[in-house]
Order: sequence, then structure tokens, then C-alpha cells
Amino acid sequence: QCQLSGLWRNEQDSLMEISVLRDNGDFQGKYFTRVTLAGGCACTSPLKGAQQQPGEGGWPTFAFTVRWDKFSNATTAFAGQCFVDTGGKETLTTMWLLREAVGSLEEDWKATR
Repeated sequence: QCQLSGLWRNEQDSLMEISVLRDNGDFQGKYFTRVTLAGGCACTSPLKGAQQQPGEGGWPTFAFTVRWDKFSNATTAFAGQCFVDTGGKETLTTMWLLREAVGSLEEDWKATR
């Protein structure tokens, strides 16, 4: 069974640490993205989320948000699932949407990636 708590690294060498995982599935932690290093900021950003408790033999789904408030006026929402391969390696698969603030409703079209 997957355990979300701990330190995770993605393909771009960003780090996510889930430090608190409550019995009801709520969790929190911090995210360190390599993107900030390009701008000269080695900043961590807070994350909060929830894990769906898996059924017997199932792999948990989860969602979390990251608030990039220290270096950007943006928020990213992630949704994914945790798997364990036959060798025991845990892997998180996710999709994400990043929303940046824009100055007007007319600019809304370019605010989400």
C-alpha cells in the first residue's frame, strides 16, 4: 500500500515533502520547485491536500494545492494516484493546473496552464 508521507522527487528534480498525514486522509507539507532556482529564489511553498482512503487492495487517489506566494501570484492544483510496482517502488502519477493572476477578465484566457 502507498504511503504519501515522506519526501518525493519528480522528473525535473522538484521536491515535495508530505510531513503530516492525518487519519481522515488530510495532509500538508511543502513543495520546492526547481523552477524557482532559474529566477534566483530557492523558496519552498506550502501544500495542503486530501487522500481518498483506498479500498482493500486499492491504490489511493489524492489531490493537493500549492500556493506559490513567495515568488509568484499563482496556485497549482494537483490530482493523482499512488501505485506500488512489483519491486515495491512507490510512484505518484499526477496531472496539474496552474492558475496565475491576471489584471482583467479579458486576460482570463491566458491565466491557466
